[in-house]
Amino acid sequence: MGVRRQGLVAGGSRPALRPPRTSYPSAVGPLLKSLRPRQWVKNTVVFTGLVFSGRAADMGTLRDAGLAFLLFCAASSSVYLWNDLQDRERDRQHPVKKNRPIASGKLSPQAAGIGCLLLAAGSLVLAKGPVFPAIAAYLVLHFLYSCWLKHVVLLDVFCIAGGFLLRILAGVWAIEAPLSPWLVACGAELALFFALCKRKNEVLTLGEDGATARPLLTQYAGPGLDLMVGIAASATVVTYALYTLLPGALLQLEIVDSRAGMPGMVWTLPFVLYGILRYLHLVYNGLLGNRPNRALMTDLPTLLSLAGFAGVVAWVVYMP
Repeated sequence: MGVRRQGLVAGGSRPALRPPRTSYPSAVGPLLKSLRPRQWVKNTVVFTGLVFSGRAADMGTLRDAGLAFLLFCAASSSVYLWNDLQDRERDRQHPVKKNRPIASGKLSPQAAGIGCLLLAAGSLVLAKGPVFPAIAAYLVLHFLYSCWLKHVVLLDVFCIAGGFLLRILAGVWAIEAPLSPWLVACGAELALFFALCKRKNEVLTLGEDGATARPLLTQYAGPGLDLMVGIAASATVVTYALYTLLPGALLQLEIVDSRAGMPGMVWTLPFVLYGILRYLHLVYNGLLGNRPNRALMTDLPTLLSLAGFAGVVAWVVYMP
């Protein structure tokens, strides 16, 4: 009787190994952590169209953009759960990702799967009008990314950039604002730049361990990735410079009728240049670490640059 009470196998002294049972209340914390609420800051790009439309003070459009933001929070958390389910074996070999709830066993695959389905279905059901195709495309794109595309060099970073572009488009469509081609071009190029820098940061941070945890990183090692980052950064700066200068000149010649490139937007260009160069400095000097989002949001020069950019935009767009 004593042997059974101590959990020993019959005929020996070795404890019986049983998988831990996770009760519902104890699974709530790991599930919330797997939703990665800290990553929801990425979804704030949904408000890009609202800010540049000059209608941020209108409560109706603010409500519509806010709903699109919440829907993308639900959709992105669904994608994070799906990604962690697909990668749980590989994550156990990663120095940081091994602590994720699913990889560490704190959250069962069944609970994660149910949460993933509920969040994906909820975001689709609540999405209305033109926001629905953006949410649907985002879910399809990133589920394919988790299953296959993230293992294909270059297509993986284009998928990441595509997710950001869909967020921007959803924000514009939600408030029924005119879609500026400059917004699409700058948004896509900037997202691709950040995606390539993410791969560079992973290569520098993980080193040889990265090949074991993620074999794709071996294809990004070398000077080729540096060239890609330089091309993406240059394209972003040139496109944004044209946005601030060219449409304004065409307006004076009465060739176009557009609010893009309003007089004064050129003063945002120094902040954009500094922000991109500062980000490259952080990446190439290994100052972002394993959590680039947290490091970036605590970097004082970057935050001051963002504040300066926002101040100029507010002055140009909202102060006639």
